[in-house]
This record gives sequence, structure tokens and C-alpha cells, in this order.
Amino acid sequence: MMKPIHSPIPMIGCLLVLAPGALPAATQEQVFDSELHDYRMVTVVDGLQDPWSIAFLPGGEMLVTERTGDLRIVHDGVVHPDPIEGVPEVRFQGQGGLLDVVLHPDFQSNQLIYLSFSKPNDDSSEGTTAVVRGRLDGHSLVDVEEIFQAEAWSASGSHFGSRLAFDPDGYLFITVGDRGVSPMSVPVEDHPAQDLTNHIGSTIRLHDDGSVPDDNPFVGRDDALPEIWSYGHRNSQGMAIHPVTGDVWQTEHGPQGGDELNLILPGRNYGWPVIGYGVQYGGSHFHEGTHREGMEQPVTYWTPSIATSGLMIYTGDRFPEWSGHIFAGGLAGQQLHRIALEEGEHGYEIQRMERRPLLFGVGRIRDVREGPDGLIYVALDDRQGGGTTPILRLEPLD
Repeated sequence: MMKPIHSPIPMIGCLLVLAPGALPAATQEQVFDSELHDYRMVTVVDGLQDPWSIAFLPGGEMLVTERTGDLRIVHDGVVHPDPIEGVPEVRFQGQGGLLDVVLHPDFQSNQLIYLSFSKPNDDSSEGTTAVVRGRLDGHSLVDVEEIFQAEAWSASGSHFGSRLAFDPDGYLFITVGDRGVSPMSVPVEDHPAQDLTNHIGSTIRLHDDGSVPDDNPFVGRDDALPEIWSYGHRNSQGMAIHPVTGDVWQTEHGPQGGDELNLILPGRNYGWPVIGYGVQYGGSHFHEGTHREGMEQPVTYWTPSIATSGLMIYTGDRFPEWSGHIFAGGLAGQQLHRIALEEGEHGYEIQRMERRPLLFGVGRIRDVREGPDGLIYVALDDRQGGGTTPILRLEPLD
């Protein structure tokens, strides 16, 4: 049974909660308790400009995107003073900038990395979500080519989506947000997220070179773009693909309430803004309801919103009781949730969930990743811009 996730301020055991906007000191170690594992949180690296995503290189270094437009490399907790060369120009405005980074599944042989970003038009008056790939050669990105440009141009600086993930078969998935188009501006059924002739509010599935797979659900239709895998999304900023099952999971921003955890299936309509569990900012109701035939239900949803961003499925051995669990980061409330799912007769259901967020009040959680060491890394975001924020690591207590 689907249940909403409520996000009250938790009762604190040995969890230290900081004031909103406060960040842990670089040298401070904090100890936390949880239902299955007790752990400490340490700062791995500090001084990053609005980090958005983390990717781990085979040698242990981290690639980190800074939304301001730089791709950084971090070695042993030290940020290289010079950004990696060859990164495309970005439209750094609102929520836009340099966004996700992932490695090609065969990175060790081809050295390819993929970047998503808000691409400017000629005079930077508009932007859209785009993806490039290039080969990492020393401290440069070379042979850079654009493999996807969303039909989602807008002057808005909002809702680019922009998460990237490869599935076990080597297909690349991309999220594209609804670009901030208000659900109050048009009848909900006419919202562009319900229109298959653009990429607004969709999940994209491509080959690694950007070409369209023949088995995408809308291939061959005159009224739909062939890159689309699913649609009816608001702004999916968390995506993780199970390495064994290939299941595609996303967390999606609701408006005021109604953030969602969705299992993404081909050709399905996820309902935005026709159905949902939130209201417009200010309290206005615009959804036709919470259910409609032909539109998917979330596995669960958060009310009030946690502003979901960053999603991970844990598969390591350092936290064995968390194996297979989903970790969802939140910007609002600065929290990290752990969710254990099981597949039942009617789909996935919540088996158990941490009684309180694993982290709360440590900073706006933008990305959550499992490192090659089996530890959990969290990138913090600076909403105001211009400041610096750290990457944190969760380590088990011995």
C-alpha cells in the first residue's frame, strides 16, 4: 500500500541538528544512530562552489560538477586548483548551470564521461537541458560532442531535471524537467508535460552515442518524439538504476507537497500536472485529483515536500543491513531518507523506512552517491550561490 512520507523535525538522539543554512565545520566529526547502523559523518572536502554531482574515477579521485560551470577533480580531499578544460559553456541562471556527471560503463577502456547542463541559446536569453560526452585526457576533456539537446527551450531558469544514469544494458537515461511552466497557466491537460511533441517533463532513453533505440516506446509515432521513455513529470532531480534488475527509480519535485518516488516504466504517463498530492505555492488547488486511469501512481510521496534531489541504491558491504535500500536526499529540511522496498503482487511497496531522516539540518543535500569504498557520499548545495559547501561521508562505527 502506498503511504505518504511525512517529514517532521525528528526527535534527536545523538544527532546534531544545525540551524537552517548552517554547515558542519570541515574538521568536525558527528556521530549518528539509526535503526540498523550507527555511523559517523565526516567532511571529505570543503570549499566547493555549489557542487551538483559526484562521480568516482577508477583511481579513487572524485569528479565534481560545480553549478557555476566548472568540473573539478578531487584527490585525497584536495580540490585541484584548476578546473578541467573543455567543459561546454553553461547558462548559469536560477537552477541552471553545470549539472550531472557520470562515467561511461566502459570508462576504463574509453575514458568517456557525460555531462548534463543548461545550454544557452546564442544570446543567452533562453536555455534548455543538454548532454555532452567527451574523453578525459589528463586534466582536459577532449573530443567533446553534444549527444542530446532537449526540445525544452525557455527563458526560465527553473526545472532542468538533468539527472543521468546508465542501466545494465548500457542505455543512457536522462531526466528533463517541466521548465517551470506553471500548472495554473493552461488547462492541466494542455500542460507541455502532457505533450509528447516536446521533451518537457520527460525521461529520455538513448544509446551511449545519443542515437535512439529502436525499442523506445514512441518510436514510429508522428505525434511523439522518439527519445521519450516516460512523461508527465515535473522535475526529476534524483535517478538511480538498480544494477541487477535494471529498474529505473526517480525522485521528483512536487510543488507544495507531493514529492514523489517513482518506478519508471516505458511509455507511462506519471500525471503531472493532472494528478498529484500537492498544491500550488500559496495553497491553490489545481490537480484534478490524485488518481486517474492511464496515469501512474508513485510508490510513495512526501508531504510536506523535502525538495528531492539525489538518489542512490546502496549495494556495498560497509553497511550490510542497508543493502538494496534506496537513499533519497532532500534540499528542503536538509535531510536524507532511507527506504527499503519489497516487490509484492501489486508492485513495489515500502517494507520499512527509517523512523527519522538519517541526516537532518546538515545542509541542502544535492547529491547522494556510493563510493568505490562502499561508503556514502553526500554533496551539499548553497541555495544563495557564491558561498562554498562541502562533500560529506557516512562511515560505519566499528
